[in-house]
Formats: sequence, structure tokens, C-alpha cells
Amino acid sequence: MAAQNIRAGLEYRGLHQIQGPLIFVPGVTEVGFDEFAEVIAPDGTLLHGRVLEVQEQLAVVEVLEGTAQLSVEQTRVRFLGHPLQIPVAREMLGRVFNALGRPLDGGPPPLAEHLRAVSGEPINPVRRDYPRDCIETGISTIDGMNTLVRGQKLPIFSGSGLPHNQLAAQIVRQATLPGTGEEFAVVFAAIGVNHDVADYFQTSFQQSGTFRNAVLFLNLADDPSVERLVTPRAALTLAEFLAFDLGMHVLVILTDMTNYCEALREVATAKGEVPSRKGYPGYLYSDLSSIYERAGRLKDRAGSITQIPILTMPNDDITHPIPDLTGYITEGQIVLSRDLYGRGVSPPVDVLPSLSRLMEDGIGMGQTREDHSALASQLYAAYARVKEVQQLASIIGTEELSEINRRYLQFAERFERAFVAQGAYERRDFARTLALGWEVLQPLPEGELTRLSRELIAHYRTAPDESASHAENPQGR
Repeated sequence: MAAQNIRAGLEYRGLHQIQGPLIFVPGVTEVGFDEFAEVIAPDGTLLHGRVLEVQEQLAVVEVLEGTAQLSVEQTRVRFLGHPLQIPVAREMLGRVFNALGRPLDGGPPPLAEHLRAVSGEPINPVRRDYPRDCIETGISTIDGMNTLVRGQKLPIFSGSGLPHNQLAAQIVRQATLPGTGEEFAVVFAAIGVNHDVADYFQTSFQQSGTFRNAVLFLNLADDPSVERLVTPRAALTLAEFLAFDLGMHVLVILTDMTNYCEALREVATAKGEVPSRKGYPGYLYSDLSSIYERAGRLKDRAGSITQIPILTMPNDDITHPIPDLTGYITEGQIVLSRDLYGRGVSPPVDVLPSLSRLMEDGIGMGQTREDHSALASQLYAAYARVKEVQQLASIIGTEELSEINRRYLQFAERFERAFVAQGAYERRDFARTLALGWEVLQPLPEGELTRLSRELIAHYRTAPDESASHAENPQGR
């Protein structure tokens, strides 16, 4: 099966095999890994593929639109000599695209300022600048206790049925750069989501007016699963252009990375690779790293890319390979609690296992407020003590608890209902979040506030009778 030089590409007719989303092209020479290919079906339909593997005289190509229309004898494959590229331009903000950068909103294709490979380019570690300066999400459990820093990777670990989509939409609606006039944009990649979820995201962004500074890359559940492998990379390619070419600060939200990993496992199985944990390929760690490590800041560029990957943990298992490996790569995690959600607390952020490892570099005097770090530490310590008291109460009964232990239970009720719980359209700035933190500590005597200095207590703590009504009913409910 000889190759023909057509449109500066190599074209081959006939396949060795079709297996799932993969085609095996025989007699291939001068073709490289990750090279982009055009696949022409027998009826003339043009599909798109990407070279996954090159063996002796055989190339393995994943077909992004699926292989249902193809046949072994009549399919033609044209290798184009370059990796998969998408158009990038500022005017893509406010639009909806698929994984290949094609409009899904009925508008015209964007006027591309550049064509960029979706695989991106590795960032030289020497050029990386340390992440600093915060992003205000307007959500107390994130801003107050797990502050997001520009250039950080901070995933959200959720479970099936928990409101991670609502939380993601709320972050898009509310996220800002506090106290700065720098340009800010959101790039949102929805991976393998249902139609109702896709409609929810689009409607929410349009109604809130945030879509003018946001772009949505959409891969639906009934789209070919192979497209899910390209969707987050296409989103990050545009984010890199906005950040490092145009100097914008870009927040990238990827949901749901579990769907991405399932597609990766499907392709690995079709290739006949030896499976690792839970059937995922052994290179799952390095593959996830190739996505997560595209966040950061550069010393010689003004912009930044901050990532919030969202993943649903199968069976709520935080030791599952996807959250486990994600935790090794990223700088912390936000964990959603099924128990809190069952008790009507939303967003149900479980603050104890949640962590932002870069929080201290984005808060404090000159950033948020001088008491931020100590207050967050005190809230963590008090809520950890609550868990011990609750265990004791389950054994001896609440009526047998000491006075101080009953005060900790009062604190827990205020903390969960006034600080953690927050309306889906309720935006709290840093000042309001920190004020609520002080208010929910009111049931505890000063002697229990061991993480706070006397100066901070004297300056920020108010009398209990002045704050009780606000802490118990912060939204006027």
C-alpha cells in the first residue's frame, strides 16, 4: 500500500484493523508520534485522528469522531506532518467550542490569530515564577481556609450526586482578582457531561453576564469518548495564548477529569496495553501531569494560568487511582462531603481534609488581611476538636458533656450553617468571609483561641451579643 504525496501530506489507502476508536494503518513510513491525520470514510466524510503509536510499518491512530463509518478496505488516511492544532484568538471569549476549536454556539469560526498545537510545550522549570497573589472566588470555605493562588493547581474531589457542577458554575460567576485592574478570564472545559449539565453551564454563564470573559469547551457524554482526551488540552492551549501572549490571568476549570481518565483507559485497552491499578494504564500519572503542569506563571510574562480540575471519586474512594495520583501532582485539594450534603449544608466542603498548600503565599498583610492566616488556623483547630467532642457525645450522651465541650458543639453548628453553607448566588468578599470567621468563634472563650494573638483578638473580636444573630442567620433566613 504505497503512500502518495497529496496536499503536502502522506496518504494511505486501506487499514490493517479497526478496533474500538483506533485504526491500524499498515505500510507507514515517515510518520511521527502525535501527528495529526485526516481520515476519509468510504462515503467521503472527513474525520480527524491523532497518531498514538508508530511500530514497524504500522501506525496506530485514534479517530476523534469514532470509527463507525469506516471500513478496512475503503478508508483513506492522510498524515499532515504536524500535531493537532486549534485556532486561538481573543475573540474566542464569550463563545462555545468543541475539542477541535469548532463553534457549537451557531456563530462563525473565529478569526484565528495563531494556530497552536493542543499538546502544548513543556515549561522550562527555570522560567517558572513562584505562584503568588490570590484569586477571590467569593466562597468562604475556599477564600477563608483554602485560598486559591494565581498559578496554582487546586482540584476539587467530589462524589457522584454531589453539587460539584453548581460549585464550578458559582466559581465562574464570582471569581475576580481583588484590588487589581489586570485582565481576568475563565476557560471552562466540560468533559463527557450530560446535555442537561451542558445547558446548565451555558445558561448560568449567560444569565450572570460572565460569559463575555469566559469560553466554554464542550464535550458531551454522547460524543465520541476519544474527544475527551483532546478537550482539556484544547482548553489549556487557548489559556496559554491568553495568559502568556496577551498577559491575562486565566482560571481554567476542568470537569469531570474522571470522564477523561475513563476515556484514557478505553483507548489503552483497545491498544492492548497491560493494565495497572483498576485497569488504568501505567502512564496515568505522567498523562495527568501533562495536563496539570500546564498551570503556572512565567518570570518573563505578565499572565498566569490557575487550574481547578474537578473529579468525581468512584464510590467516594479518595484512594482511587484518579484522586490519588491527582493529589501527588497538584498543590492541595478541596473535598466535598456527602455527610454535610445530606444534612443540607451546601456547598458541602469538608474543611478538615481540604488543603491549599500555597495559601500562605497569597494571604496576609498587603494581600487579604493580617489576621487571615491565624484565623484560618484557629477555625481548623476548633473544628478538629469538634470531631473529638462528637465522638465522645456518641458514647456518653450530649447531656454528660462538660460546659466547654458543649460550647464546641455550638461552634460547630454556627460554623457549618453560617460559614460553610452559602447560597448559590451569594458572593462573599474576603472581608465578609473573615468577619464570619470571627463571628462563628463567639461561643468559645478566649482561653480556647490558642492560635490567635491577644492583639488580633482585641482588634477583631466583638462581644457575643453583638454578633450572635448575624452568625446564626447570615443570609437573613
